[in-house]
Amino acid sequence: MKSLDTNNRRDFIKQIAVVSAFVALGGTGMVIMPKLKASDIFLRPPGALDEDDFLATCIKCGQCVQVCPYHTLSLLDISKGHAVGTPFVNARDRGCYLCDLLPCVLACPSGALEHTTSEAKDVKMGVAYLKHTNNCLAYRGENITKDHLARILNTTASNEREQKILDDYAKYEGKPCTICADMCPFPQKEQAIEMVQNSEGRWLPQVNDQCIGCGVCEELCPTKEASIVIIPRVSFAQHYKG
Repeated sequence: MKSLDTNNRRDFIKQIAVVSAFVALGGTGMVIMPKLKASDIFLRPPGALDEDDFLATCIKCGQCVQVCPYHTLSLLDISKGHAVGTPFVNARDRGCYLCDLLPCVLACPSGALEHTTSEAKDVKMGVAYLKHTNNCLAYRGENITKDHLARILNTTASNEREQKILDDYAKYEGKPCTICADMCPFPQKEQAIEMVQNSEGRWLPQVNDQCIGCGVCEELCPTKEASIVIIPRVSFAQHYKG
């Protein structure tokens, strides 16, 4: 788990890199920034405007990063062109736990994170997708081992909320895997994701229409490569019924 101090140092280095670029090209009065690739679609914090509007509105202040109690948010670096300094979620590192009152949204001074987003049901970050079915421990009928849990349990919690994640996660050793469904932070989690049995008698996570793409399932998936992943900026209807 990332500590706040680590985030601050990393973000400071990124900002220094940006400033250095300006200084280096100051004599020409222009800075050439790399353009975003078409494939660069980022998982944004709760309440984020549509991407073009988000980029135009975000003032890159980092306030959302600072107030996140789970240290979910990071700032994009200079390699991401005009998106440099904007907040994103790397779901494999840390998903969004849909905090009460969504402090990241409240802290946003520009409206890039819409203040009308005030509870979990308002959040629309993306949608989960069981990408690697054959790797899924539930599908394979394999119990969770200590090695499966090591990636998460070998991290350090910096507050009580993060410690609770570790404590809850450790309880799955030796059990069938239901982590993605059990630890989903959506208030009515079964409306977002649940375990269902297929025609072969195998249990699989089923993503339901209230999934908001928070990324916790991807973060906590115990397989080496996450079996379930988040597709950013896509709704359930677009992905599953489009």
